[in-house]
Amino acid sequence: MQYFALLIGREQDRSPDDAAAAMAEWERFHATAGSAIKSGDALAPAAAAVAITGGPDAPTVTDGPFAESAEVACGYYVFEAENLDEALALARDVPLAKFGAVELWPTVHAIDQSRALTGNDWLALLLEPPASAHTPGTPEWEAVAAKHADLHAAAGDHIIGGAALHDRSTATTVRVRNGEVLITDGPYVEGAEIATGIYLLSAADRDEAVKLASMIPASTVQLRQLAGISAL
Repeated sequence: MQYFALLIGREQDRSPDDAAAAMAEWERFHATAGSAIKSGDALAPAAAAVAITGGPDAPTVTDGPFAESAEVACGYYVFEAENLDEALALARDVPLAKFGAVELWPTVHAIDQSRALTGNDWLALLLEPPASAHTPGTPEWEAVAAKHADLHAAAGDHIIGGAALHDRSTATTVRVRNGEVLITDGPYVEGAEIATGIYLLSAADRDEAVKLASMIPASTVQLRQLAGISAL
């Protein structure tokens, strides 16, 4: 089973030495987790984020940042794990968990990443009001799934990965403080909208990325450029 992990923390300006030490810690995590990491990268600064609301019929594009706190999404992973306990063990070892949080969601299904990630790729996080976040297998879910099938046909190779997420009641947040693992049920922040899925998009530039994200059938799409540093 695959799990989507959203990494949440404070964006930091580091000295070259501190940045090198941090990168070494991430590389050790990648080496330890190995093939359990199916996808992942850091995100470009939140100030460059884009939100698209209104759906494909009447998209409205708004520039970020959007966070109301100092902590923002700053990276993601997709893990392969036999069960939640195994996924939590991976999340616990993410270096950011020691000073931020890892929000872990089981996926309903996932699109395997089709190639290595670069800094020209984008993460699209799909958000819905709770009333519009339908249960998998229901007629409402299937109707939205049909719209996503149309998106796949239209976007083609621009979609290089993605996942549909289970309900927020299945989400778990992991933090590590002073060596103690703190696990809480639910997403890191309870907001007016909840995550329902992700896409990884390939685009020549920001304008093309926004155009692709505007085609996604979701109430809100938060679009973040990847840093392209994970080599995954």
